Amino acid sequence: MREIVIVGGGYAGFYAAWGLEKKLRSGEARVTVIDLRPYMTYQPFLPEVTAGSVEARHAAVSLRRHLRTTRLISGTVVEVRHADRRITVRPTSGADHELGYDTLVVTAGAVTRTFPIPGLDQQAIGLKQVEEAVAVRDRLMTAFDQAASLPPGPARQKLLTVVFVGGGFSGVEGFGELLSLATAMLKSYPELSMDDLSFHLVEARGRILPEVSDKPGAWVVRSLERRGAHVHLDTQLLSAADGHVVLSSGEEFDADLIVWTAGNGSNPVVRQHTDLPVDERGLLVVRPDLRVGTESEPVPDVWAAGDDAAVPDLASRAPGARTVPNAQHAVRQGRLLARNIAAGLHGKRLRDYRHPSLGVVATLGMGRGIFQYKRLVIKGFPAWLMHCGYHVLAVPSWERKVRVLAVWLTAALFGRDLVSLASVQHPRDAFVANGNPRVAAREGSVR
Repeated sequence: MREIVIVGGGYAGFYAAWGLEKKLRSGEARVTVIDLRPYMTYQPFLPEVTAGSVEARHAAVSLRRHLRTTRLISGTVVEVRHADRRITVRPTSGADHELGYDTLVVTAGAVTRTFPIPGLDQQAIGLKQVEEAVAVRDRLMTAFDQAASLPPGPARQKLLTVVFVGGGFSGVEGFGELLSLATAMLKSYPELSMDDLSFHLVEARGRILPEVSDKPGAWVVRSLERRGAHVHLDTQLLSAADGHVVLSSGEEFDADLIVWTAGNGSNPVVRQHTDLPVDERGLLVVRPDLRVGTESEPVPDVWAAGDDAAVPDLASRAPGARTVPNAQHAVRQGRLLARNIAAGLHGKRLRDYRHPSLGVVATLGMGRGIFQYKRLVIKGFPAWLMHCGYHVLAVPSWERKVRVLAVWLTAALFGRDLVSLASVQHPRDAFVANGNPRVAAREGSVR
């Protein structure tokens, strides 16, 4: 039986495995997916998870529930040796071991790109995983509870100061959603006012949302500023040591919550620990049909897609264009991977990946959004409805679609559920303290 190994269970990997289950004949091949997490993260929902308008579990699609005949290995791939048709797997428990394959599919996904900024590793939270989105939400809610018991002053100000670094889609959407949540929470905290909130979006370039044109991007900046936000363009974060934020513009202030969304980097195993061809950015060189290699020299039995693959963008007129690393491309590339791998096994013609953009849509908080398709721009509530409709259709499985739609309708009717569950991240604190407030305070101070 042929062994097909898929490295990574994100968009492209999940949809490739899901499609192969439907297209492969019985007993023709065994499909194995290797991923550290037992679920696929639907990342477009993460900003709304931070705001509580989507439940965290609904942004996670269980691999075991939907991949019924695929073998799942919980772990990471630390080395690829295609010359030997072997990979080294590091499981979540136990020693590293080697795994052989006949066909390899690399969809490992990108990692958060960081820089050696003082204090960043100690203070910042990313926004690529469900756990991070939940932590951001709980941190803000806990800060509100603490700030409400403090008099006006530096301590209260720090608790209610939020900084997002990175003006791409995930940064702007997360920033807008969290600002929307904070504004809504003020109604339940009479001790606090809008003047107590201090939200900062820091972007190194001269504009945000590079996927939209200049005028819509400028409108988003004005919209956020009208809601009380501070948008710092052409500005870099120089330091975040001990929560003291220093910007290249010369501004300095203390912040309790720093969220880093300043771009992606190629996966280390792809960039450094493989004998497969990579380009100057550390991305796998991929043909239009998603086989690894060049037009003249394809690498036999290796396929790739998603954030770690330099897939030619045949829908673009720009010479040498590559598809941008977003969910829209990753999902469709995953589906084509399944179709082409099965076609190759059955002696059928392979198809090239060609997908013209359907436009871009972003949420800026409940009831607010922006959509652009070529010259068509839609703003405000209609764009937010388009965002909701698109992602309800895009999230895999009818079960997830119904659950997400139900949560949105509930939030629209009754508002968000303003309950912080930060304590679940430290479940033993109450047990260790055993009702002793001094012990509880000491346990909390080490976090």
